[in-house]
Amino acid sequence: MEISINPKSQVLSSKPKTEDQGPKIEKKSERGMSLVVVMAVLMLFAIALLAVAPTVQQGVQREKELEAIRRGEEVADAIRQYVVFYQGKLPTSVDDLLEGLPQGTKKRQILRPSAAVDPLSSDGKWRLIEPTAKAFQSFGRRVQTYNNGSLPASPEPKPLFDRYVTAALVNILDTQSESDLQDESEEEIEIKTDKTSFIGVASQSRSRAIIAYYGIENHSKWIFTPLFRSVGVSSINPLRNGGTPTPQPSPSNTRR
Repeated sequence: MEISINPKSQVLSSKPKTEDQGPKIEKKSERGMSLVVVMAVLMLFAIALLAVAPTVQQGVQREKELEAIRRGEEVADAIRQYVVFYQGKLPTSVDDLLEGLPQGTKKRQILRPSAAVDPLSSDGKWRLIEPTAKAFQSFGRRVQTYNNGSLPASPEPKPLFDRYVTAALVNILDTQSESDLQDESEEEIEIKTDKTSFIGVASQSRSRAIIAYYGIENHSKWIFTPLFRSVGVSSINPLRNGGTPTPQPSPSNTRR
């Protein structure tokens, strides 16, 4: 019995079926669509991060400024204790405050080590502000303006501190206007971090602040001192109600 083989049928039978290509093409298309969706989601996420970043950065800056104020206030109180203990003598370095005050055979701590570090400056060192420094004079004038024209009294005992108030403000009480204070240049900023008799400290940072401290919105012009804190005693523009509030930092007064 003879069996005949059709060559054409062999050729046709050796070719893959066309219906097998369909699923493979569909799978590639699905993978391509998934990749597009993932990229779109990532893009939306990146846009959201860019929108939130300024708010986050502002929040971080605000916390640093609040911490700088807290530490600066601690330094100011340590200066007050030092001046009272040594009957008018000023410290000449932050180390003088860190060493504490003699108490029997021991030392009484008046400043925490963390407060001796300025969180706003790159090297962490506070600027030491002399009583006769222009920056100190300008700060006193700004506090007076913030306090509705009243010059806050010195802390007790007053005679120990009045000499520094007089030296700083006697020549500027009636010579500087509000516009003068706003137009002051950076020349008033003097960088001294050691071996200087100081009545206050300030940051080395010259950045504009988010928080207003005594109405001041510049880090370098925030001076932390035991002076200019009590109830005002001399008044250029008395308050209508006859009272004089104690000036306080105003963290809620932020720039927008």
